Amino acid sequence: MQKKNRLAMVITMALLIAIEVVLTRFLSFNTQFLRIGFGFLPVAVMGMMYGPVWAGIGYAIGDVLGMLIFPSGPYFPGFTLSAFLTGLVYGLLLYKKEVTWQRALIASLIISVVINLGLDTLWLSILYGKGYIPILVGRLVKFPLAVAIQTVLIPLVYKLVVKRIQGGVS
Repeated sequence: MQKKNRLAMVITMALLIAIEVVLTRFLSFNTQFLRIGFGFLPVAVMGMMYGPVWAGIGYAIGDVLGMLIFPSGPYFPGFTLSAFLTGLVYGLLLYKKEVTWQRALIASLIISVVINLGLDTLWLSILYGKGYIPILVGRLVKFPLAVAIQTVLIPLVYKLVVKRIQGGVS
């Protein structure tokens, strides 16, 4: 039974990583300094189902695979660190807990402020040799929209998908 559970986890994680890559690389709006899309959803699901470490590892793998298979600029390891930290936050706040809009809001705020606006803006500043503040100002446009969308969609996906997968809804 243990081997069967591990196999199911590996298959599910691989599928979620593939979905994340597709959503991020093909179904997102991208500019040099900004990305708007739904790649957060499979990462949040990883966090809900497998916890912080596996969600972090899964998103980091997705980041590296996405850059190797579908490069959209130079590879920068800081973004892989940000991906890992994003999965970690989702897992810490959503794993083995009822996923409410309040939890989704807290996760979204932490990820949006600390990782997306803070770290990712720093990585872009280093990568492109541009000032931190001008890049940050341009990225602030996404902030309220991203938080609102994530706050609504994460609990919805939990109720409609994750609970069914885990056997919580018939």
